[in-house]
Amino acid sequence: MEVTSCQTPGRKTRVDAERNRERVVEVARALFAERGDDVQLPEVARAAGVGIGTVYRHFPTRPALVEAAAEHRFAELAEFARTERRRQPQLGLVRYLTRVGEMLAGDRGLSAAIQAARGTAETEPKGPARAELEAAVSVVIEEGKAAGAVRADVTVGDVYLMVGALSATIRTGSGEWTRLIELAMVGLRPR
Repeated sequence: MEVTSCQTPGRKTRVDAERNRERVVEVARALFAERGDDVQLPEVARAAGVGIGTVYRHFPTRPALVEAAAEHRFAELAEFARTERRRQPQLGLVRYLTRVGEMLAGDRGLSAAIQAARGTAETEPKGPARAELEAAVSVVIEEGKAAGAVRADVTVGDVYLMVGALSATIRTGSGEWTRLIELAMVGLRPR
């Protein structure tokens, strides 16, 4: 009998089941990035080399898979923020925003899938992914402040505002997103 992630509380997920879940999320993310909201669960199963039942056991609905792919993106951003801030704190925020822009530009299809799944243009994290990312970005901001590179009143909310502007700029093709970061950083520096 196969043990899956939808098992009784207290039982651990089998290693191969967790590996399959991660593979499905990685493949889904790549497919969403490539084709946006047109990707269906059977395609993800085929591309991941698993049965459709495996996909449905982990992700009972398509929006659940989209959310998992989004959380994967947010976890990568949190890891980048934790790693990047160690290099040069005075450049941590600009490097973080640049990485977000690169990810959004390369993942336009995933952003479209998130928007379609949620019914809004909101692509910011929720739940544990949000808490993890907020904590990492908060440290980037605080270290930037200590290095004299970021204004004392800058908050994580301000960074989310910038990410929203980046997302809209990239999604609509209404301007050069790197220029937006340059202009924003002028406003975020101490006066």
